[in-house]
This record gives sequence, structure tokens and C-alpha cells, in this order.
Amino acid sequence: MDQKMNVYVWDMDETLILLKSLLNGTYAGAFNGLKSVQNGIEIGKMWENHILQVCDSYFFYEQIENFNQPYLDILSHYDDGQDLSDYNFNQDGFGPLLDASNKQKLAYRHRVIAQKYKQGLYSFLNQDMIKLWDDLYALSDNFTDRWLSSARACLEQCVIRKRDMTPCLDSADANSHQHVNVLVTSGPLIPSLVKCLLYRLGDLITCDNVYSSWDVGKLQCFSWIRERFDGPNVQFCVIGDGSEECEAAEFMRWPFVKIDPQPTSIHRFPGLTPRDLSHYLSVVYGDTNEENEKTA
Repeated sequence: MDQKMNVYVWDMDETLILLKSLLNGTYAGAFNGLKSVQNGIEIGKMWENHILQVCDSYFFYEQIENFNQPYLDILSHYDDGQDLSDYNFNQDGFGPLLDASNKQKLAYRHRVIAQKYKQGLYSFLNQDMIKLWDDLYALSDNFTDRWLSSARACLEQCVIRKRDMTPCLDSADANSHQHVNVLVTSGPLIPSLVKCLLYRLGDLITCDNVYSSWDVGKLQCFSWIRERFDGPNVQFCVIGDGSEECEAAEFMRWPFVKIDPQPTSIHRFPGLTPRDLSHYLSVVYGDTNEENEKTA
């Protein structure tokens, strides 16, 4: 029997991570006094500061904030492969007009960003920053009853085959024998990549599988994803909390799983499992491969 390849298309905010609902108090407020709204706000503000600091210090965000792109490789044909080891990104004349010259300079920055993403935070953060990050992650995971670590566990289980337990870590090698996690976020691309790293998702979502719908919309991103992965044994499943991804999934005729952060919901973290996603896949695509059904 031909094995199925599942492409899981995830939203980020209020799906894989919690940030907005911490900042505006809605997450803690849903617990009717059992959680401190103010504590949640303070945790959210710490995440905001940490994300921005990493963006600006290591990912050129101050320079390229106004040049958001839907994915890192979109300008790769402008990259001539120049050795960037001694390249001065602060004095290369990168400016506000996105002409061919500046597109090349932006492509250079995207290449370095991709390299840093693949190497991980430990390759460039100092020990003080690492400790701050670890402590903040633990604090947040405890406050949210393991939302972050449970979301990570779900992603990990989604892309690991039960027989060989081989993780799909590189979408370039993705084929009918592997599953893939893809991120489509409504936020700008660079902060979304940084969030993936800070929220410990970088080894489960490769940088070339991160899309920003900020300028183009989720339907366009879903169309690109279908073009990349579509085949006779490929199945798509969208998981998110918003109406835009729901409508885009309906247009694509892909199953949609709506995340609901309410404490009593099963479509939240902890709670949601690959078995739940397999059920939605089977409703749209018919019975899934037995191996997928048994994934837990």
C-alpha cells in the first residue's frame, strides 16, 4: 500500500504559542480568577521584548522591517552566492528602494537568516540570554498548563512515523514516506522565524516551511504549499484559531481544525493529538493509512 504524506499547515499565534491572549488578558480571564491576568500580561511583555531583541540583534530586523516577504527563498534568484563571511551588512548601501540591487542585498540577509535558523539559538546567544530564554519558556509553560511543550510534542508526533520513528527535518527531502509541518502566520516573516526558535519549534518546522501571509493572505500561501507538496498520496490539514485560515482551508477543500483556548475545549494544548488530526483527515480524504491512525 502506498504510504500517505500528511502536510500539517499550522497557524502560530494562539495556536502553537500564546502571546496575544496573554497580553490582552483573555487567556487568564477564561479561568475565572484561577489565573492572574496581570501575571499573564507580564509574561507576554517579556516575550515581546525578548523576540524584538533577538530580531534586531541577530536577524537584521531594524534594516528589513519594511521589506516583509512571504517566505525566505522568494528572492533567492537574486542571490549570486557571494561569500558573506566578511560582508559588511551595515555599510552595503541597502536602502528604501527595493530595486534589483537592494533585492540582492535583501537576499543576502535572508541567506544569513536561514543559516542562523538552521544552526539554532545556541550558536549565537550568550549564556545569559540562553538562561533568560530557558527561564521564560519554563515560566510560560507552567502558567499555561504546558501549552507550549504540549504543542511541541504534538508537532513532533505528527512528523514521526510509528515504524521507523524518523523525523522529517528537511522539507527538501520530503516525499511520500514522510510527514511535514508547515507554518503560515499572519505576522511578519522575521519575527515569526524568531518565534519558532524561541518557542523551541525550529527543529520541527524548517525555515523554508515558514510563510508570512501578512501581505499576500493565507489563501495565496496555501496555494504555494499545494504547488510544493501536492501529489496523489498527499493530504493537507490546517490547524488554527482564525477565520481567514478556516475560509482558505474550505476553498482548498482541506480539513480545518479550529483551536479553542477555552479551558474545557479539547482542541487546545494540552489536548489536541495527532489522532484527532487523523480523524479530520479521514473525514475529507477517506480512511487514512493504518500507520497514521495509530500515531499518538
